[in-house]
Amino acid sequence: MSVWLPTVSLHSLVIVISVLAYILTTRAQRERRPPSIAIAWVLGMIALPYLVLPMYLMFGRRKLPRKTLPRSGARPFAGHWAQDLIESFGLPGSSPAAINMHRDGRDSADALFSVMSSAVSRLDICTYILGDDAFGREAMQRMIERARCGVDVRLLLDGVGAIQLPRVCFKSLELGGVETATFSPLFARRTQGPRNLRNHRKMVIADGVHLWAGGRNLAAEYFLGIAGTPAWRDLTFDLRGPVAGAAAAQFELDWVAAGGKPASANGTAVAAAVIAGNASQSAASEAQFLPSGPDQSEDTVHALLIDGCFHARDRMLAVTPYFVPDVSLETAMRLAARRGVRVDLVIPASSNHRLADFARSRALRSLSQAGVNIHLMPYMSHAKAVVFDHSLALSGSVNLDSRSLLLNYECAVVFYGRAEIDWLAQWIDAQLPQTVPFDCRPPGLLRDLCEGLLLSVAYQL
Repeated sequence: MSVWLPTVSLHSLVIVISVLAYILTTRAQRERRPPSIAIAWVLGMIALPYLVLPMYLMFGRRKLPRKTLPRSGARPFAGHWAQDLIESFGLPGSSPAAINMHRDGRDSADALFSVMSSAVSRLDICTYILGDDAFGREAMQRMIERARCGVDVRLLLDGVGAIQLPRVCFKSLELGGVETATFSPLFARRTQGPRNLRNHRKMVIADGVHLWAGGRNLAAEYFLGIAGTPAWRDLTFDLRGPVAGAAAAQFELDWVAAGGKPASANGTAVAAAVIAGNASQSAASEAQFLPSGPDQSEDTVHALLIDGCFHARDRMLAVTPYFVPDVSLETAMRLAARRGVRVDLVIPASSNHRLADFARSRALRSLSQAGVNIHLMPYMSHAKAVVFDHSLALSGSVNLDSRSLLLNYECAVVFYGRAEIDWLAQWIDAQLPQTVPFDCRPPGLLRDLCEGLLLSVAYQL
């Protein structure tokens, strides 16, 4: 008994320290977590403090310190609720843009290489994955060609994505004059924040005025397919205008955060001059760059989606490869459907992430019972887009899951022009004839328990 009591007291002390560590760090860093995530952390620290406390210290943070300015109540309304919301986050306003949506992988590849070839002063490339395949090697060769023409070429890869690229490829790029940086490498501390905060942004920017962006990584399966296997369906676009300048500014912040050298003053001045000249040109549509992630004071895309659900009066169309929403987004979609809004969610029947497919079922059943139309595609689609009514659409790198919306560094472009909104709506509608409806029958007891356990960590999926 005398041996057992000190052991119990020590274990209790570890539990108390673990819970206090959670409370103090949450208060000090002003972390805002969904209640389910907060409960999961605390229960884990009570049940398994020796395992969960180190995990929390390594992965528990999701926002980085960032100085923000309070919104001024005197700021005039921009005219559209989404513009007002985004500008309230301290982000650039919308601006005219000449936009080209890509029909398929071939069209996207042609636009990508055209943007790369058009660079005169600087070419900035940010991607999660650069494939060690025919398409990836062609992209690398084009980077090297631009560098040899005197263009400052910078490639930013995420730390997880960089693991998939052989070191010889990095060596070849560096010998060819391409600057490379790795964002949050797994085994180094060059980037601020926990190792589970990944940079999922995908953008290619030429001279700060021409932007290629969307959901495609620079690998064969996203464009032309591999060895007879058809390419995944995906969405990308390119545009010219000040929106590209906002993307270039975001790339610069990411590049410096990853340990890269800041852009030269001359290059920045040239880009700024071109942007200023381009801003005066007439363009068909209005668009707005929207970054999301730990470097933003708010969960920007998540907030826009929830606000969009409550503003919607006619329709909400959404396509995403992975759907594991948090409670607030799920509730907003469910209430929109109950108000009579046509809500169509289009997802692959089987994606390339089986855990995400399993974890999504509970939310899909809840939404289906509320009147949401859930369409399962018989092929892999990596496309990410949402359309609200006839006045707003967004597309980019953001999946409709908690990791993408609340943890990853992401980016999207918000479209206000009728042409782009209709194009994305028609693209989503064109998938529907090949889909089958989701079966919302209740699960068995074992599956229900497994779903609940998996959803407790779905935030980190």
